[in-house]
Amino acid sequence: MLRAMTWNIRTGGRDSGGTDRRDLLVRVVADQRPDVLALQELRHFDSGDVLADFAGRVGMRPHLARSCFGQPVAVLLRPPLRALAATRVRRPFHHAAQRVTVATTAGPLTVLSVHLDPYWGLRRRVEAGWAAAALRRAPGELALLAGDLNTLDPVADHTDRIARLPAAYRRRHLRRDGRTVETRAVARLLAAGLVDLYATAGAPDGGLTAPTRHGGGAEFSGMRLDYLLGTAALAGRVRDCRVLRGGETEYASDHYPVVADLDLDPA
Repeated sequence: MLRAMTWNIRTGGRDSGGTDRRDLLVRVVADQRPDVLALQELRHFDSGDVLADFAGRVGMRPHLARSCFGQPVAVLLRPPLRALAATRVRRPFHHAAQRVTVATTAGPLTVLSVHLDPYWGLRRRVEAGWAAAALRRAPGELALLAGDLNTLDPVADHTDRIARLPAAYRRRHLRRDGRTVETRAVARLLAAGLVDLYATAGAPDGGLTAPTRHGGGAEFSGMRLDYLLGTAALAGRVRDCRVLRGGETEYASDHYPVVADLDLDPA
């Protein structure tokens, strides 16, 4: 069984006031022991030994994509998983996207860690197209898109949660008419053939991922923004998908981690 996890760790695990949350992050990851870990908002992880230290503490090997405008993202692998290929997706994402292909007994699995634009829905839709194209070029039939898509899903009714947002943040989730909820980025990924693993194997609770109870997040109102999306072949192998809540996840970030167990083994 292979465990995949995605998590926006908020500004590299350090707040502007100086609070260091990295020990909390390490403990949550160590408790879950994911084989594949997609991380977003890795501020300062692209300088010095920050990334190497974090990866060493959780027993994983990192593959980082630097960002032109925002914050880096990464895919970390736990041995014996090995990377067959690893590269940053060379498109001008607001943040970044990192693609890693690993060897499994069922064939190559390609994992994409991505963090879409937080401010503008139309740009998120464009970035979603770049992400889908990056997975279409993946070898084999097994692919996983993991990350903070900053987008509400196109299935649920979001009227109440949009109304609860302050006006400055409400605009992030509405189209230009000021009324229609902006869900096009996730809709585009689903239209490209990806399957929502939480909808397939998660609890019927909406899968809300932000904000946490004590991690901040005034721009959230109980929202699902973090996703694990897989190809049909991968979705057929998902055995469980869940949002991790409670304990140290309530303090470690303003987003909850999302975890899926997959019927795969390292090759």
